[in-house]
Amino acid sequence: MDIYQLKVFLSVYRNRSFSIASRELHLTQPSVSMHVKKLEEELSIQLFDRVGRKTIPTKEGTLLFNRAEDLMERLKDIKNDLLSSEKAVRGLITVGAAAVPGSYVIPPLAAEFSRQYPEVFFQVTIADSRKIIEQVTSGDLQLGIVDDPRSAGDIERIHTFKDELILVAKPGFVGKRSISPLKLFSIPLLMREEGSDSRASMEKQHLLHKISMKALNIKAILGSPDSLREAVKAGLGATILSRFVVKDDLKAGLVEEIKITGVRMKRNFHIICRKNRPIPGHYRVFVQFLSERLPSA
Repeated sequence: MDIYQLKVFLSVYRNRSFSIASRELHLTQPSVSMHVKKLEEELSIQLFDRVGRKTIPTKEGTLLFNRAEDLMERLKDIKNDLLSSEKAVRGLITVGAAAVPGSYVIPPLAAEFSRQYPEVFFQVTIADSRKIIEQVTSGDLQLGIVDDPRSAGDIERIHTFKDELILVAKPGFVGKRSISPLKLFSIPLLMREEGSDSRASMEKQHLLHKISMKALNIKAILGSPDSLREAVKAGLGATILSRFVVKDDLKAGLVEEIKITGVRMKRNFHIICRKNRPIPGHYRVFVQFLSERLPSA
């Protein structure tokens, strides 16, 4: 049974007129008659008696009117409920992220978002960008935050924000707050392991992408941004880290930034979803919230 046919029938019934119903619905009168006739044929009943210029509902027509009117009210309630659900920001938000955004960008912003929308709770998965892209593509994750989505054809970038990689050390460790690029070869350096997003991002920088890691004075290889940060504070060596990672330590004076003359190391992070897959309303609100707080690249 066609819902629009029922809508036409209801208008004719209420107005007791095909011509008034046609004006109300912005249809031609023959079109109104056709919709009612098709409904009568489908139900094998007569809905109206035409007596002269009068349109009189039959007993069956009145029965259908009561049922159809109730159905239309229920449909309206469903629509209102869905709209209310769309506006209500609540439920689980699952995000997959590379180590830096997963550990240092999402947690403080999720806390701020939760204060504004207390019925939301988060599940954050931390993995390398390749794994996150796979999970977003397969539908296991609604949102991902990665540093290189170019190879993924089924991925859509929703928002791109910028990050900066900086050289940091324990105060006084290097002896200067600014060095030449050549000086980097003599400073004891701490590095992430091969294959990590941070290591890959660092190696892509124009300062380092043509340099063999063997040419650097690598003091230690560590497995996470946190381990690098703690080793720097302990004085084991200097390292190149995201500004997001050391922001609080810089403010507290626990580490210092060492400028490299003529060099700025930048990268982008991308908030991604699967192409042609609508994301729920509370996710869209969260993405908008992130885009307002994370500067666009």
